[in-house]
Amino acid sequence: MILNEIELHAALKKYFGFSKFKGLQEDVIKNVIQNKNTFVIMPTGGGKSLCYQLPALIKEGTAIVVSPLIALMKNQVDAIRGVSSHHGVAHVLNSSLTKTQVKEVKQDILDGITKLLYVAPESLTKEEYVDFLQSVPLSFVAVDEAHCISEWGHDFRPEYRNLRAIINRLGDDIPIVGLTATATPKVQEDIIKNLAITDAKVFKASFNRPNLFYEVRPKTKNVDADIIRFVKKNSGKSGIIYCLSRKKVEALAQVLQVNGVSAVPYHAGFDAKTRSRYQDMFLMEDVDVVIATIAFGMGIDKPDVRYVIHHDIPKSIESYYQETGRAGRDGGEGHCLAFYSYKDVEKLEKFMSGKPVAEQEIGNALLQEIVAYAETSMSRRKFILHYFGEEFDEVNGDGADMDDNARNPKKKEEAKENVVKLIKVVRGTKEKFKAKEIVLALIGSTNALIASHKTDEKPFFGIG
Repeated sequence: MILNEIELHAALKKYFGFSKFKGLQEDVIKNVIQNKNTFVIMPTGGGKSLCYQLPALIKEGTAIVVSPLIALMKNQVDAIRGVSSHHGVAHVLNSSLTKTQVKEVKQDILDGITKLLYVAPESLTKEEYVDFLQSVPLSFVAVDEAHCISEWGHDFRPEYRNLRAIINRLGDDIPIVGLTATATPKVQEDIIKNLAITDAKVFKASFNRPNLFYEVRPKTKNVDADIIRFVKKNSGKSGIIYCLSRKKVEALAQVLQVNGVSAVPYHAGFDAKTRSRYQDMFLMEDVDVVIATIAFGMGIDKPDVRYVIHHDIPKSIESYYQETGRAGRDGGEGHCLAFYSYKDVEKLEKFMSGKPVAEQEIGNALLQEIVAYAETSMSRRKFILHYFGEEFDEVNGDGADMDDNARNPKKKEEAKENVVKLIKVVRGTKEKFKAKEIVLALIGSTNALIASHKTDEKPFFGIG
């Protein structure tokens, strides 16, 4: 099936009301329409979903979209139903459906009405679904949030590992479209290998979002007051504040409300009705601020979020990039402010200590990257882009002055003597200690671990 430019633009206008494509969308869509394997790396806000939605609406058969989150599927299905005259054009097939609803979905697919079928990877492993899907014409399989396949991705989901085997069972030569908004070169390689799409054409958009301003501030005991001050300064603007724990989400929401800010909490502990109510309040601008765990934001298409604040440092640069990417999607201002203290890092390390060793190693490696980002004195944009395998000119690049380090460079100090002292302590403690104990030994402070190794009796104790 080959469409000419005019037909393709007419379809875009008909279904989505846009008169032109954004970035790489048109090239990706042409590739998908020609039944070729496709791999798309497109940052949050780049219009990734359209890359499989439009071809699915145009092509014969039903497209299967594998997605990790029920909330995300629901949003997308609602959006597609809004552009079509037939309710059955898009369906979800997951554990939340009743038997009667499953029957309805199957009937719409058999009648050729359904163009997009959203499924969770777990649903695809069910024999009854596999048997059914083998009997109907499929246009292609789109694997959204494809980084979930990789252990090095920030949202690893073991069920994603089996997708290729299941797709093989659904039929011969079904084209595959892999899509992700964040992938380091290592993760990209992993995705291509696991989906067995080495012949895929790769479309990679730039990860640079020049309108976003990156800032990291030290996190003190007055962090809540700092956040209130920032929010008040930006009153009337939409913002998202991320916290790691549900408890903190609720406490911070209360503090903001008491201080006259219209804010709602959001986390996976609320029932679906409450979550959806809070989400709608934010989207409809009945409230300015949503305080959330990372459960919030997947597939939230609000173009005018003006700031994203991280109350706690996230687990990886990918998470941070994806969460900050929800600011300024309309190209307007977007302020990304993170509060950082090493205590949070220790909390995350402790949190990982109960996991299998391989997982701990990966988790710690990802954590060290975010620590390096928070503590760096170089251009934060260059740091992030380099992490995703992209070069950036920090003097003339687009958005070069849009971070705190570029605008207020940190003061440099001669540290040769201090480094010599540090090495003495590291050698003297035979590399047994983590950073925290090394610092304590250097400044001459003791704790149970230092005392048990008799480090406080050594000549280098307290030389810094």
